Amino acid sequence: MSSSHGASPLAFTAAITAGGQSRRFGSDKALAQWRGQTLLWHVAQALASADQKVLIAPAGRYDLAGWHTIGDTRPAQGPLAGLEAALWAAEYDWVAFAGVDVPTLTPAYWAALLHAMKPDALSVQATDPTGQPQPLGALYHRALLPHLSALLDNGERRLRLACPPERVVQVGNLPEHFFRNINTPQDLEHLP
Repeated sequence: MSSSHGASPLAFTAAITAGGQSRRFGSDKALAQWRGQTLLWHVAQALASADQKVLIAPAGRYDLAGWHTIGDTRPAQGPLAGLEAALWAAEYDWVAFAGVDVPTLTPAYWAALLHAMKPDALSVQATDPTGQPQPLGALYHRALLPHLSALLDNGERRLRLACPPERVVQVGNLPEHFFRNINTPQDLEHLP
């Protein structure tokens, strides 16, 4: 793995989880349109600089150029299971993990997280304007895989438990628009 300091950029895997049911949205959220493109496309564009690109979704559901689709290792178990699948598939130590419901993230957002890494960190998470860490739209180290698998084996599904808090680097003071999460058609209507 190359260093995040100096001239050589950090190599990382981007992973988008798109295997959800979109129950609250009422239709396939990944294919919903915003600014003339799908939500999935917007999330992928923000991660275009990744060295490896993985889409966690049912085979054949989406066509996303340059992205390799893999299935969920534990279908219908939520984003924690999606992260497990991403860490299994990752060729690099760090994974930038996002869902299709965070289309306002940008390359600058991911760069801020990548630059905030510390040697003992296992996750880098932005904090929203209320100071809460945001586990979807975060960086995770592959060393977390045994921890995640143990959580899932024990019935845990909460993504916020993916990394022990003492190993999370928090990044604050990011623009509020990054924290717009799309769960319903009304959420999408209110995006600028």
